[in-house]
Amino acid sequence: MAGHSHFSPANVEEHFDFTSEGKKRIIYAFIAGVVALVIGIYLLSKGEAGGHEVAAAGHEAVKAGHEAAAEHLSGGAVSHQPEAEEHYNWMNRVWANVWLNAVFFTGIAVVGMFFVSLQYLTKSGWSSVMKRVPEAFPKFLYISLPILILTFFFKGDVIFHWMHHGVTEVGSANYDKIIAGKSGYLNKNFFLIRLVVFGGLWILLWNMLRKKSLEEDLNGGTEYFTQLVKIGTAFIVIFGASSSIFAWDWVMSIDTHWFSTMFGWYMFASWHVTTYAVIVLTILYLKDKGLMGYVNENHLHDLGKFMFAFSIFWTYVWFEQFLLIYYANLPEETIYFLERWEGYDKLYKSSEILMVILNFLLPFLVLMTRDAKRTRIFLKIAAFLIIAGHYIDFYQMIMPGVVGKHGGYGLVEFGMVTVFASAFIYVISGELTKASLVAKNHPFLPEALHHDI
Repeated sequence: MAGHSHFSPANVEEHFDFTSEGKKRIIYAFIAGVVALVIGIYLLSKGEAGGHEVAAAGHEAVKAGHEAAAEHLSGGAVSHQPEAEEHYNWMNRVWANVWLNAVFFTGIAVVGMFFVSLQYLTKSGWSSVMKRVPEAFPKFLYISLPILILTFFFKGDVIFHWMHHGVTEVGSANYDKIIAGKSGYLNKNFFLIRLVVFGGLWILLWNMLRKKSLEEDLNGGTEYFTQLVKIGTAFIVIFGASSSIFAWDWVMSIDTHWFSTMFGWYMFASWHVTTYAVIVLTILYLKDKGLMGYVNENHLHDLGKFMFAFSIFWTYVWFEQFLLIYYANLPEETIYFLERWEGYDKLYKSSEILMVILNFLLPFLVLMTRDAKRTRIFLKIAAFLIIAGHYIDFYQMIMPGVVGKHGGYGLVEFGMVTVFASAFIYVISGELTKASLVAKNHPFLPEALHHDI
């Protein structure tokens, strides 16, 4: 059906057809990603073989410089954070990429649920025409959360220094007083409990919301809306706690000595704006297919404003986190930025500069005007820039602490992100076929169809 604002919502359904041709294209992309990954792993194994001694020697020089700087700042009273290099082997880079992508795409999946829940909690009308898109995203949690659990269980010691043998045992050669002091929170069993419990609650609440949403389509009536508001409110409360906990667990604890009280906000902001970009690209793809004609330029304008606003918000949090640490000048905190800015040749410094250009400067310029936020091509450009920029953002959060100077952008990185992105698109496309794109009995749908700003 052609979407216009003159149809009667309760009598209309519109379905996305995930064609065999579309499936083939995604499967081919997935296979290409796997091939790139395999070749990348092979080249990595050849390139790294025999080079550990030289790499370790180079890194020791960097480490010594950091420790000297830290001792100068603290009068010699600092216990420096052990580096990733001590336990490095070439497969660490592969596992770091698995962790990076699982965290990145888990964020997009769960913030889809957050967006829908927030619309119910605030009783927003405008978004009811598009809610089926982000409502499909959490389906990917069924893939990404098990990957996180399995990677942590079997290879957690590759990613997290606090899992290394003996770091919490007094008298051990690896004993670390600071990490031992955090072991009540940072230990394998408690970490897994948090991951399974909160991840399970995310999936449970999404299933409840999805079920009620589809029942509303069949039966109508406002009682479903009331129940969906309650489910959404419960999710917001749980996500408010768990998103910060997972920011500390999954990413901040990689640099175990380091901490930032703003880090939960920082990671949330990055996840959040990325998800808006994915929502925009999905809606524009469906519109290009002749669907969702009822999503007009006013709805797109609002989504553009969200991308614009959260790009600025992310930049604010990024800069404030840096600024607070910079002027406090505490060695245990400044080392995080020293490693990313000065510690490993130019790789992470270049990434940091590129990240700010992609996440702030370009989206700011592209989306500044009212017309740009209502124009598909500008929205697509901004969305692609934001997704690429925030992928680099997560790269910057995770890679320096896991692989140190052995990071890079190669076939392993390209292959891994292609595999995850293809899987995400396949799963979400499949979920979109399971419900009408029009939430036809949503009580605010008539209001949304006449949305005008």
